[in-house]
Amino acid sequence: MDITDLITRERIVCDSEVTSKKRVIEALSELLATGQADLAARPIFDSLIGRERLGSTGLGHGVALPHGRFIQSQQAIGAFIKLKQGVDFDAIDRQPVDLVFGLLVPDHYTDEHLKILAYLAEMFSDQIFCRRLRETATDQALFERFRDWKPATAIPP
Repeated sequence: MDITDLITRERIVCDSEVTSKKRVIEALSELLATGQADLAARPIFDSLIGRERLGSTGLGHGVALPHGRFIQSQQAIGAFIKLKQGVDFDAIDRQPVDLVFGLLVPDHYTDEHLKILAYLAEMFSDQIFCRRLRETATDQALFERFRDWKPATAIPP
């Protein structure tokens, strides 16, 4: 998978000063609608918040992956926000979240949805990668970090 199939530089925000989970999801909704003529932020927000009500998408270690399905979407799209200060996201480890990747997938995506989430979970479980994201100071540099990330390869026996 190539992460740039999901995310563009225009859907990345570095050092956002958003201060609540709801505001983060609103900001993600706006970013996900960016450059998508057939998508509007409010229905995207409703999808993301609806999924969040089923259980927090806060993975722990300062990372959250809010995601939702959307009938109007024809392809999977992502957006990323690095927060200046972490917010309470009801994460499993109760730690504030400062790295938030939002994902919107078409309603008909089933296996693809799970594969993308697994890929993102692997990406954000890479502690060095997350540290580098936190140290990055511009939207463009964040995009480059995502573009250049590669999954760890299995060590041969």
